[in-house]
Amino acid sequence: MAIEMLNYADLAARLKISPEAARSLAKRLRLPRSRGNDGKALVSVDLAEINHAPLPARSPAGHQVVTPLKAKIETLQAEFAKLEAMAGGHRADFEWERDQKHKLMAEFLKMIAITMTAKETAARLEGELASLKAQPWWRRLAG
Repeated sequence: MAIEMLNYADLAARLKISPEAARSLAKRLRLPRSRGNDGKALVSVDLAEINHAPLPARSPAGHQVVTPLKAKIETLQAEFAKLEAMAGGHRADFEWERDQKHKLMAEFLKMIAITMTAKETAARLEGELASLKAQPWWRRLAG
């Protein structure tokens, strides 16, 4: 056969492959390329010299790989659901513990306020006692 100038779409149609595969084949075989008047790439090719056989369509054997993967996905989804339920329980425990912490913190702050008030009262009473002790005993009786 003679050398023909074909664009990638025409080459793909002749070889019964996709245009992308035709472009890749032209690059791999290092076929000379040029630009046509329409701006598309043209490939100089002698179809008799190209020994290209397109790969057969995928066999149903490919589905044998998919079935175990689907089973694995279902197993992982079931495990994920269990983990989510467990995490929900942990979340409830966390919320309860946080509420308890807030209650204890409020009680602790109340106790601090009461302690501070008691210390201030004790200090005031100590001051009054010290001032009373500083007076002679007869003035203490008069007051």
